[in-house]
Amino acid sequence: MGENKVKVVGVRFKKAGKIYYFDPAELEIKLHDKVIVETARGLEYGEVVVAPKWVDEEDVVSPLKNVVRLATEEDSVQVEENQKKEQEAFQICLNKIAEHQLPMKLVDVEYTFDVSKIIFYFTAEGRVDFRELVKDLAAIFKTRIELRQIGVRDEAKMLGGLGSCGRVLCCASFLGDFEPVSIRMAKEQNLSLNPSKISGICGRLMCCLKYENDNYEELRKNAIEVGEFVNTPLGPGKVIYASLLREKVTVELENDRIEEFNVSEVARILSKEEDKQ
Repeated sequence: MGENKVKVVGVRFKKAGKIYYFDPAELEIKLHDKVIVETARGLEYGEVVVAPKWVDEEDVVSPLKNVVRLATEEDSVQVEENQKKEQEAFQICLNKIAEHQLPMKLVDVEYTFDVSKIIFYFTAEGRVDFRELVKDLAAIFKTRIELRQIGVRDEAKMLGGLGSCGRVLCCASFLGDFEPVSIRMAKEQNLSLNPSKISGICGRLMCCLKYENDNYEELRKNAIEVGEFVNTPLGPGKVIYASLLREKVTVELENDRIEEFNVSEVARILSKEEDKQ
């Protein structure tokens, strides 16, 4: 292989979590293998979701950390035990939050694989002084404690649920990363701008507004827009509705007559300035 290529495997630590690259070294690793890897948080247990492959060195965050070994049955048992401990820690933290009367909502608890740290994820309206809470939790669990404030989209990803489409939330089932979504995307797709129609259960704009946006942008490049004047087989008129995907336009003709035409049947009426160009 070329000098600018490196061999990597893609590992995911949570369902629909972000994929991280690691160096497989000389290990024989296959898709869906469980592995122990070295991370900034210590040793972690994950699943290989991208089989060994060669990628450009510039596409990898250096230094590339190693896959330490293939996971064993004992490692799987350790993960199950950690999950049980997480449930217990969640209840203990809830009680402590209530005891300190803190304005925060506990969302999730995560033990690192080697139990060197416990991370408590929470949401809150603003900043929370949780120093006393951390002291209490450290005294109980005798390990490093981290309280991490997350946003509402992250909360929805962790908790899961069903979207208005009736399917499991995209963020909780397959979306590794959140991508920016704007109200302009809804406008481009002629969707209702009613917040209740285009917002997910997190209260933010639905991630799926992004999925077809590129297609709509491409279609709009030469599309006939609402408000334009066109010639039709039945005479001139003004476009009052345009369906990009169906490639049809609804035109208001003379005498308030309204008809629908295929885009191929109509032609823009150019202004004198446009005609000169």
